[in-house]
Amino acid sequence: MIIRRASTNEHSSNPRQAACQTLLRISKQGGFADRLIDSELVSGALVGPDRGLFAELVFGVLRRQGTLDHILVQLLEKPLKELDPQALVILRIGLYQLTCLDRIPESAAVNESVNLAKIITPRTSGLVNAILRSYLRKRDAITFPDPATEPVAAIAARHSQPEWLAEHWLAQLGFEEAGRLAEVSSQQPPLTLRVNRLRSGRTELLGEFEMQGIEARACRFSPDGITVAGRHAVATLPGYEAGLFAVQDESSQLAGLLLGAQPGERIWDACAAPGGKSCHLAQQMDDRGELIATDISRSKLSIVQENARRLGISCLKTATADLHQTDSLPHGQFDRILLDAPCSGLGVVRRNPEAKWRLTIGDITRLAAVQKILLKNAAALLKPGGVLLYSTCSTSIEENEEVVEDFLSHHPDFVLENLNDLFPAWKELFEFYGMFRAWPQRHGMDGFFAARIRRQY
Repeated sequence: MIIRRASTNEHSSNPRQAACQTLLRISKQGGFADRLIDSELVSGALVGPDRGLFAELVFGVLRRQGTLDHILVQLLEKPLKELDPQALVILRIGLYQLTCLDRIPESAAVNESVNLAKIITPRTSGLVNAILRSYLRKRDAITFPDPATEPVAAIAARHSQPEWLAEHWLAQLGFEEAGRLAEVSSQQPPLTLRVNRLRSGRTELLGEFEMQGIEARACRFSPDGITVAGRHAVATLPGYEAGLFAVQDESSQLAGLLLGAQPGERIWDACAAPGGKSCHLAQQMDDRGELIATDISRSKLSIVQENARRLGISCLKTATADLHQTDSLPHGQFDRILLDAPCSGLGVVRRNPEAKWRLTIGDITRLAAVQKILLKNAAALLKPGGVLLYSTCSTSIEENEEVVEDFLSHHPDFVLENLNDLFPAWKELFEFYGMFRAWPQRHGMDGFFAARIRRQY
């Protein structure tokens, strides 16, 4: 794939061109949208409002891609797969501005898209112009599937989800709630912080934000959580450099609290990177005891170390470890273990929207098989009477309840603890069988699952 005047490895001062390059790179090479966006912003090529527009276009197109393509199919005379890939991305960017960004004049959205096509794929500039202007003329005639006869297609098209995922949620939740989950999962998520109680308190930090004119409120469930309104560069928020807070969604904060870490204990965070939960555990331990944070990636552990340094944590030690091979770790010696297992991430697709266009239903089955192995191996390191929290940011039953049930069926020395009994104030977040289930459409936080398991002997 050739991009004239700017390769995908170069940085552009044009926010739309930078967005196009980033989206093309994600489509062709993979990668995480947030990291590629950060790389572009760090380069300094984009300045002022262009920085925000660039990020909005990348995330917005990825979140709304399914709906944008549904509209484009009705405007094009040939299938999407036959369209020049670069022209397709430009059309998505232009159409996103026309459908979702009221502050950009329609004429500017069209003209800038045509100019972008002239830079990147000149032979398709006429097509880009014609399709976007056709949308302006025909937008009231755009149709969507009838929910009564095509519920899966209706959810997928209106709420920008792949059809396999819409079908998956529909079977799990029913039409109304699956639709609400799909809708929320295609929107921008909130910015949620976790107060570092080793250095500050929530009331104090909220007061500091108020003094700086930053709108924020306490989270409903997490005693350490703060939700910040609007868009902010996290590193510019008051208290960041001083380590007064970390970025962490409320559901993820609750997972750390459910483990019940205590000062002086020996605790293992088995899949620690990037370290949000590890640092939260250290905070609950009052930075006293032994906390080992491991990950299979040595490079990712440097992020854990940097987060711990900024937050003033000393009890946390890092080490590389492959949970498929745990011989080097001390078996039967940890008081508590957190296994936040690698998963599909279906509960956080609004934060990582590129993932939903890569995943397939087969990935869930594959990941569940891996999770069963990791849980079995991690549990062997727990001492008698110790507690393990198995968690994922997936909404899938196959990756969650079924993994836990499979483990318990083969390990009679372990029992499931009922979270309803242990944390009665959070009963709204627990299923009747005692496992944690957070939902974006119900609780305003990321989709998350956790089960607390105790070793009896």
